[in-house]
Amino acid sequence: MQRQGSGGSAAIRFRVAGVVLVLAHLLLVSWLTLRPLDVMWVTAANLEPLAGIKAALELGPVEAARHIGGGLLLLAPLGVLLPMASGRLAVSPWASLARTVAAGALLSLGIELLQTGVPGQVVDIDSLLLNTTGVALAHLAVVPAGRARLRRRLLRTRGGTALRGQGREVRRGAVLRDEGSQGATPTIPRVGIAP
Repeated sequence: MQRQGSGGSAAIRFRVAGVVLVLAHLLLVSWLTLRPLDVMWVTAANLEPLAGIKAALELGPVEAARHIGGGLLLLAPLGVLLPMASGRLAVSPWASLARTVAAGALLSLGIELLQTGVPGQVVDIDSLLLNTTGVALAHLAVVPAGRARLRRRLLRTRGGTALRGQGREVRRGAVLRDEGSQGATPTIPRVGIAP
């Protein structure tokens, strides 16, 4: 069970804000990507990796920037919002990146699969690649530095005492196992000790 210290209510507010922002962003993304479009013709589905990016690059720098930038930015906020919703400070940066990128890839895949039933929308494997890359870049750019800053601030406000949470202690930036005393081992009074 996680112990809530004096910053427990702040951590809960932080997590709730993260969850609300994730839901708001997903609503916006679903509105942008899953609404039916009235178009005269629709291009074929792109199932060849990087073919759409090559085609956008051939159309010129403006079209390439719009296509590639749009794909990178669509789910990029999730790279920051998903770790914010988890609310953990003492976590491996690689594990956090792997979890966030996997969640972003699954959400992007879900969007692409749902687009198969929406008129005017086409499946594009490059969107999956660009969305996942955007999530990874946003996570790498913001989350490790943000967590380090929050850990330093929390250590400063508590006067150098340990930050306890989820079975770990954080002291001066190092993650250590919580090795506090757990108390005496319980015994059953009617059972004798073996010879």
